[in-house]
Amino acid sequence: MPVDLSYRPLFEQLHPLTVQFEHEGKPPVSQPAAFEGCEGYDALFLNEFVVPWPRVVGDAAADVLTIEGVDEARLDYMHFSVTMSASRRMAMYAGVNIEGARSESIPRTKDRWVYDGRIPLSQQIGNELYASNLLDRGHLVRREDPNWGENAQRANEQTFHFTNCSPQMAGFNQVTWLSLENYILLNARSWKERVSVFSGPVFAPTDREYRSVKIPEAFWKVVAFLSDEGLPSATAYIIGQSKELTKLEAAYGRFKTYQCSIRQIEALTSLDFGDLRNFDGFSNSEAAGQPNIVREVNGPSDILV
Repeated sequence: MPVDLSYRPLFEQLHPLTVQFEHEGKPPVSQPAAFEGCEGYDALFLNEFVVPWPRVVGDAAADVLTIEGVDEARLDYMHFSVTMSASRRMAMYAGVNIEGARSESIPRTKDRWVYDGRIPLSQQIGNELYASNLLDRGHLVRREDPNWGENAQRANEQTFHFTNCSPQMAGFNQVTWLSLENYILLNARSWKERVSVFSGPVFAPTDREYRSVKIPEAFWKVVAFLSDEGLPSATAYIIGQSKELTKLEAAYGRFKTYQCSIRQIEALTSLDFGDLRNFDGFSNSEAAGQPNIVREVNGPSDILV
């Protein structure tokens, strides 16, 4: 079953949302000093199972936003990192380390999204995209995921940077996708385990432009962990919208989530996850000659690991 990326929401017919505007016309900006001590995503987080930061390959590599003094061209936050797209002015992908044994539940208060002062504000999409419509500021690194250890509160606050935000229809975080995120975090907490998660949008030339921003039509997630037997394991997911959606009323609430191979995510995103694909059963089956494998996920019971 192919993943459909063909939907076209009617953005101009959206209804108003409550939007937090900047005071006195000055956008809130985090200064570079605010990130001191933030080492970001840790490739050695799973100990012997090394999960490197993905590489952007092919023509897409030229679109990675370079950051002065940073070799891997990524922005490091507390327990997570982000690589930005220069042309899209949003994250290409983000990666987070989750430590279930020290995970903290921090109540969500009034959201305050801010710019990252380490890169030009012109390379970030702010509140101007989200005013008076049904577009959400969607976390790529889920707010709760990096909230562990003595710096949990700091990590929580840092997830509210526009660099960690991608435009999503208001109904995008519907039950299935939310269940997947809950499944990852809650199991990490209950098993007291460590998990590394990458997330990002699928950029396509056919993406619809709205307010001078191309809106991604699909998002993906790759999860790396140790199995019950202590073996390196990985799995991947993608969410798109069904072909039959032709009007806005259907566009929120009818998204579908699919489990797929890391190889397919690599093909869609121009990312190279290195050896991680060798620990994904779907990728191994495809490498052995099976056609692309896609499994619809309607709930946690449908997830294969």
